[in-house]
Amino acid sequence: MASPKRFIAGAVCPRCAEMDKIVMFTTEDGQFRECVACGFADRQGDAEPVAAELQTRVNKRSNRDDHTVKQVVFFKSSSADDDQSRH
Repeated sequence: MASPKRFIAGAVCPRCAEMDKIVMFTTEDGQFRECVACGFADRQGDAEPVAAELQTRVNKRSNRDDHTVKQVVFFKSSSADDDQSRH
């Protein structure tokens, strides 16, 4: 039984490079992807696992920690405390 066609968020077409135009569906013959913008279509090969991820803008980023980010801590200024004590 064929599955409904579903858009894959963030997927980029390998032919026309349009983003968010790829649909995935499954038939008795296997898993397929198709671009609704340019008509590109292919079958996901047996070499790839069934749950293989499509290349998207989200999963391109490496998972390394960014050690340039510093924690910011906010303190009340002493002048703010003085203003509240006057009231």
